[in-house]
Amino acid sequence: MTTATQTASRRRASFHTLTVTEVRRLTDDAIEVTFGVPAELAGQYDYLPGQYVALRTTLADENGEPHEIRRSYSICAEPRSFPDGTSEIRVAIKKDLGGLFSTWANAELKAGDTLDVMSPQGAFISRHGKDGQAVDHNVMNSMNHPQELAGKPGNFVAIAAGSGITPVIAIARTLLASNPDTRFDLIYANKAAMDVMFLEELADLKDKYPSRLALHHVLSREQRIAPLMTGRIDSEKLQQLLERAIHAEDVDEWFLCGPFELVQLCRDTLAARGVDPEHIRFELFTTGRPDRPEGNAGRPVIEDESKDTFKITFKLDGLQGEVASPTHARESILNAALRVRPDVPFACAGGVCGTCRAKLVKGTVAMDENYALEQDELDKGYVLTCQSHPTSESVTVDFDV
Repeated sequence: MTTATQTASRRRASFHTLTVTEVRRLTDDAIEVTFGVPAELAGQYDYLPGQYVALRTTLADENGEPHEIRRSYSICAEPRSFPDGTSEIRVAIKKDLGGLFSTWANAELKAGDTLDVMSPQGAFISRHGKDGQAVDHNVMNSMNHPQELAGKPGNFVAIAAGSGITPVIAIARTLLASNPDTRFDLIYANKAAMDVMFLEELADLKDKYPSRLALHHVLSREQRIAPLMTGRIDSEKLQQLLERAIHAEDVDEWFLCGPFELVQLCRDTLAARGVDPEHIRFELFTTGRPDRPEGNAGRPVIEDESKDTFKITFKLDGLQGEVASPTHARESILNAALRVRPDVPFACAGGVCGTCRAKLVKGTVAMDENYALEQDELDKGYVLTCQSHPTSESVTVDFDV
């Protein structure tokens, strides 16, 4: 049997309709949703702790017009399968202010409903492999044994806020179970105790690994006995937490998950402390930057043969597609491709998730934002098509590589 560190083909994102088997209330504004995966689709939903899925459905907007909506949510449970060959996917959905999908899901979603669920994607995983060998997150095998990710003991630290705990709890469970000498420190920020997702599960995990899991709840709007654990995490508080709360002197991997401002603060602080960027994994909810351009998907663009155009060629599922994009439209490659192939993979269209990743084969592009691709991927020529705009007369990208 091949392992997760051996060469295998990279699985492309694809949707299948799955049935909701359970909806469990986590907090007043958050739920855990379990999807049943039938045996015939089990291989499509193998995943590594920390990855996410995109959910797709059609909902009416404020004017009553139906629109397709896609939202990405991290998987909150460690991988497992059942004797009959079936498996499951669990995600947590926190209601966002003004969020159409999250509001609907928290109010209406129930067992028996069906949704389109994308095969798991994402690079927010541990690369601390056996014998210190790094794990390539683009290599997927047919079983995805999570224990292969951490045969070697290590010291890990996670800093999460709000629903950022969703992938972190899956990662923590897996790493702690993988080696009896592994340590995990978790700093978890919320507004108040009532907002803490997976509160009981975290307490159970602490009871299971009392000497190896250090759990630090930081509440911004609720007084705690320890002043260090009260208030918003700013630069000063983060420095104090790193100096006084973290037990490990040498950290093998850092996991950062939350809003842009917190993740960027942590990245900058760790960089200033000399932490190797190769040891830092991060994932964002959104860019959180209204001043920055966002990707687009489904934006109508009218081709005009009398105007200058970019020629965009793309390969998807072994088939080649071509589309002309008006130079004045400043259209993303993703948006152009979707006009002729509606099955082009994407989820957030904001440069965060990486689902629309493709390799630039010919031509040049300008990429507005990148919160998903790591440096080794950029060096190999990969781009986020939702953020990439042609800067040469013709551009060719390959979604299959």
